[in-house]
Amino acid sequence: MNHSQRLKIGISACFMHADPARQLFTGKTLQYVEQSIAHWVMSTGAMAVMIPSPTGATQRGDVTLDHYAQWLDGLVLHGGADVSPLSYGEKPIQDKWAGDRIRDEYEIDLVAAFERHGKPVFGVCRGLQLLNVAYGGTLYQDIETQIPKALRHRDAQVYDNNFHGVEIAPGSRLAALYSNDKRVKVNSIHHQAIKDLAPGFEVEAMSHEDGIVEAIRRTDQTQPYVAAVQWHPEFHRCDSDTIDDAALLEDFLSAAAAARKKLQTP
Repeated sequence: MNHSQRLKIGISACFMHADPARQLFTGKTLQYVEQSIAHWVMSTGAMAVMIPSPTGATQRGDVTLDHYAQWLDGLVLHGGADVSPLSYGEKPIQDKWAGDRIRDEYEIDLVAAFERHGKPVFGVCRGLQLLNVAYGGTLYQDIETQIPKALRHRDAQVYDNNFHGVEIAPGSRLAALYSNDKRVKVNSIHHQAIKDLAPGFEVEAMSHEDGIVEAIRRTDQTQPYVAAVQWHPEFHRCDSDTIDDAALLEDFLSAAAAARKKLQTP
């Protein structure tokens, strides 16, 4: 495939903020992507591009997030630090759940830029939570604290080998993608979750045991594609019985290809 024909998918950056006590990159801010999310995006031939934040203490030049949104075909928001309660009008219940407000602001601005340019956005784990907040929703800061009878959705000892069942909402786009499955098995690596769903979105899947929201999608199909899942499709292994990641990726990349074609049409 000619490189000009390949879809170019942006991946939002994770931040490791400047730390004078760190031995490597002492006092420097690092921006990075987790390898598996990049490999997932590239698995069917799309090109993955990390989008660095253009702002910060060492900012130089005139590049903006709009430049990236105009150039790229779609955006993936992936996992990482907690979304800050300050980003949805709350105070942290505990200091350890203060989250990363700087990354929140960068990603909310990034989503807005892709929205302005009519490009699709797909969220994974933190990405689902960030999208819910970006469009006006709120979160549970800690599932175990605020929903005591809920499942354990994050187990640090087993990490991505923690699983539970998910019910797919009948009639949803997700149900169409997985027409043979009403209940599926997913990995679960999160302690925050959607509390108030953002206006204009629908729930496409919920945790079977406790009703935690596991997938969302924007309902207005005349607007750019926005969808997200709480689990990590990029961690799917072909020899496992967890939900196959291929249909989710194909759905998103198809939206990216359609957006490119629409924008190229005179």
